[in-house]
Amino acid sequence: MGAVMGTFSSLQTKQRRPSKDKIEDELEMTTVCHRPEGLEQLEAQTNFTKRELQVLYRGFKNECPSGVVNEEAFKQIYAQFFPHGGKQMNCCTNECPLCFSDASMYAHYLFNAFDTAQNGSVKFEDFVMALSILLRGTAHEKLRWTFNLYDINKDGYINKEEMTDIVKAIYDMMGKYTYPVLKEDAPRQHVEVFFQKMDKNKDGVVTLDEFIESCQEDDNIMRSLQLFENVM
Repeated sequence: MGAVMGTFSSLQTKQRRPSKDKIEDELEMTTVCHRPEGLEQLEAQTNFTKRELQVLYRGFKNECPSGVVNEEAFKQIYAQFFPHGGKQMNCCTNECPLCFSDASMYAHYLFNAFDTAQNGSVKFEDFVMALSILLRGTAHEKLRWTFNLYDINKDGYINKEEMTDIVKAIYDMMGKYTYPVLKEDAPRQHVEVFFQKMDKNKDGVVTLDEFIESCQEDDNIMRSLQLFENVM
């Protein structure tokens, strides 16, 4: 989620210039291979104003001239805004295992959550719909989106393996930079605690209702959902 916001902040910063008239705005919308839905339609489907959508679109087009982004390009864009992912920190020596972090796997799962059609590409509509939820959606909408991120195989349930894969990807991305250094089995221990809490009927999977109920009972999780409400 932080990476999404980093990307959004960059797009917003790049667009601080005088407004163009409507004719030029519409002309820009026709210059890419994929033409997104009309701004009026997206305005009705999201929590953004037409002007905010124009700013987001120009930024998206700047990063993705074709109008769509595949997973490899998504990972490259993600790496630009995550300061350590996949890069060497050079904090001490080249042999130090703590000098490396890998954000690529988390970016893979994040891309799958944005790719709602599961066709291997993310369009502007996919991007802005997800951003609308993450920035201005209700707590229930944000939790539903997060559930979809953890539901890797999209069968409507989260099993322990899926939760472990996501948590491990997060630890791979950030855990190596914590102090004191996390133990190797920290992701699995983390999952054991949370999965036991969420799997209320002990059937080996977490449903959407169980996920939302468990998150709503956790004050830290609910506070984290409010972090980006005033970004725009």
